[in-house]
Amino acid sequence: MQCVRKQPKRSKSQEKLHDEQSEKITSVNLKLLGMDGDPDLNFLLKGTELTKVRSGSWKKPRYFKLQEDCKTVWQESKKKMRPKHTFSIEEIESVRLGRHTEGLKKYTEETLESRAFSILFKGHHKNLDLIAANEEEAKNWVSGLEKVMNNTSNLSQQKRTEHWIFNCLRKADINCDTKMSPDEVKSFLQSINHEVDDEYIKMLFEKCDRSKTGLLEGKEIKLLYETLTDREEIDVIYKAYAKTEGLVSAANLLDFLTNEQKEKVDLIHATQIIEKYEVDETAKAKQLMTKDGFLMFLHQPEALIMSPAHKSFYQDMSQPLSHYFISSSHNTYLVKDQLKGPSSIEGYVRALTKGYRCVELDIWDGSDGEPVIYHGYTLTSKILFKDAIQAIKEYAFKTSEYPVILSLENHCSVEQQKLMAKHMSSILGSALLSKPLGEHMPTALPSPEELKGRILIKCKRLNKLEDYFSDQAAAEEEESVTEEEDARDEEEAENNSQNNKKSLKLAKELSDLVIYCKSVKFQGFEHAQTHHSFYEIPSFKEWDAVNFAEKSANEYIHHNVDKLSRVYPSGAARTNSSNFNPVPLWNAGCQIVALNVQTPSAEIDLNQGLFSQNGQSGYILKPAYLRDKASEFDPITLTRGPWLKNITLHVMVISAQQLPKVNEKPNSIVDPLVRVEIYGVPADTAKGETQYIENNGFNPMWNKNFKFDLHVPELALVRFVVEDYDHVSSNDFVCQCTVPFTTLQDGYRHVPLYDQNGDLLPSARLFVHIMAVEAE
Repeated sequence: MQCVRKQPKRSKSQEKLHDEQSEKITSVNLKLLGMDGDPDLNFLLKGTELTKVRSGSWKKPRYFKLQEDCKTVWQESKKKMRPKHTFSIEEIESVRLGRHTEGLKKYTEETLESRAFSILFKGHHKNLDLIAANEEEAKNWVSGLEKVMNNTSNLSQQKRTEHWIFNCLRKADINCDTKMSPDEVKSFLQSINHEVDDEYIKMLFEKCDRSKTGLLEGKEIKLLYETLTDREEIDVIYKAYAKTEGLVSAANLLDFLTNEQKEKVDLIHATQIIEKYEVDETAKAKQLMTKDGFLMFLHQPEALIMSPAHKSFYQDMSQPLSHYFISSSHNTYLVKDQLKGPSSIEGYVRALTKGYRCVELDIWDGSDGEPVIYHGYTLTSKILFKDAIQAIKEYAFKTSEYPVILSLENHCSVEQQKLMAKHMSSILGSALLSKPLGEHMPTALPSPEELKGRILIKCKRLNKLEDYFSDQAAAEEEESVTEEEDARDEEEAENNSQNNKKSLKLAKELSDLVIYCKSVKFQGFEHAQTHHSFYEIPSFKEWDAVNFAEKSANEYIHHNVDKLSRVYPSGAARTNSSNFNPVPLWNAGCQIVALNVQTPSAEIDLNQGLFSQNGQSGYILKPAYLRDKASEFDPITLTRGPWLKNITLHVMVISAQQLPKVNEKPNSIVDPLVRVEIYGVPADTAKGETQYIENNGFNPMWNKNFKFDLHVPELALVRFVVEDYDHVSSNDFVCQCTVPFTTLQDGYRHVPLYDQNGDLLPSARLFVHIMAVEAE
């Protein structure tokens, strides 16, 4: 969360005082971040001039330095009238040394490789491409920024809050006298998303102004901090178990863990928690836990809403690919809309680093003989196919070791198809799966485990996979195929009469790279059962897939037991790159449900939620009844079977902490409400909503109970959505978190929150109570 309050101009004397204090403030922040004395940080704090690159003709010097909060980078133009700009370390996705972005490759010379670096931001913000004065300075910037990013992300919740409030208080001290007036306190509260009236300010001052001077300083400001961060709801829970000298003993903590959190642990485990998280050394020596230590523990990953056992790898990865849901993207190269938005290799980088395992490439003939990627028949920009393949090679396995599927939509001539095959073979090397595993014709798809570190091609193939193991040669090069069999391209072809009924020859070199994902046209479940092999994969337009999932769900499930299915958004109906609900398709066993990942949406949140488990591998093992050819499961009719559990889920939304502002104006405060949504089979779909809390995004409290009846909990996703209430227009999205029901932990839990781009908001949390019980 940022303190976004704009600073007023200071007088010369105030500026001098501000500068004198700045060094002390910086020292405090370095200690809070655990980076005191770090040489790279000292370099960033001094700052240097860097050349900012936007185009071939726009390369201008800018002065960059890390500010005293050790979290904000400041840049200034040499021109006095130009504004100063800042960005937060928490906004940075990654820092890359060298000429790795499209901009630096296009607009700078190779001789600048060692001096170049890029700052890539979360969401859809433009990259910051920079040139340092020399190689050493470039390395210092990259190393320093990465250190701050790592240290900031690893701060405990308590340290993070302490650092944030310390710097918000610093910014609120307008006259730099290290004291706070009532007006400064009121302004400070607005900056942290909390609007209060004069009566509250008066009450706050009466409590904190021990010296009765009308100003807060020193210990009084510390008391203000403690008052603001006091958690009434935590006090109630803590006092119920603080039965040993007013503190919580290991035995008391064990009672809390077993009674409230429903955890099966022993006294040794409770003792270890105190040893690990208690902040008061005197209490720790007595094996006791203070309220601060208790709160520290409740913010740890092991105590959050998702079970740590499910967060890491826990599923069997040795079954056929068709037994897994696979995190999949559509039009991966696009970073905005699909009519005139930009195409970028960053689309592949972001999708792969977020764990997507199937990415799409729409390839067309390039005017200079090199295949290009863009959205055909539109004004979207173009990128070179070979650049996309290079990016895929570099980032395919950064997040997950499990296989990546390249879904090729091939519109190229035979000559450029040959070049595509050459680029993939030469760039991807041994990672490219170019022949079947084993010496004999398989009878089922290989497993994710067997395909670790491998890249598979999904495209047309001239012959059957069986021919690979046969001595008979077919007249492959003479066979003509219509590359695009799916309805999306039929729609596009109708808009371009010259391409209508266009038939393309398929290059043998490209065909030979298609092993386990041969694209075929779907002509019905009965036809697929008798004519399609396990390695043949049809693509379904969303409307057709949803229709099958509603009217022929059991047949669809049987089809998806041993064969892969890919579902993609309608091109004609979703020109704005919107998305469809993937849940009904997952309920029908579809593995590759491809979404427009460039578009923030509830559907992307659901995808992120489902694949947040199992080590973010991008592969989730389907429930047993979606892997059984004899399964009678139907998500619509819900016939009786082992999938029916009848669980009652009780959710109490208690409070939230440090919600972000929707509008960065200083006087803009959110009026938050929380909606709890259940996605799953139709019988389980439900939602409930709290009332809104006026003018408080800092520490709102609801204490609202909800009850949901679940019939197939194994397929349910629970989504917590925070919105800013608006009585005139629709509410604004603030943040959310989606969690698979099977990974929920009972008891009092903090819920991590994510922004609209799926990036974690480090300071924001919901606090809830969860209880799942078998219905009577």
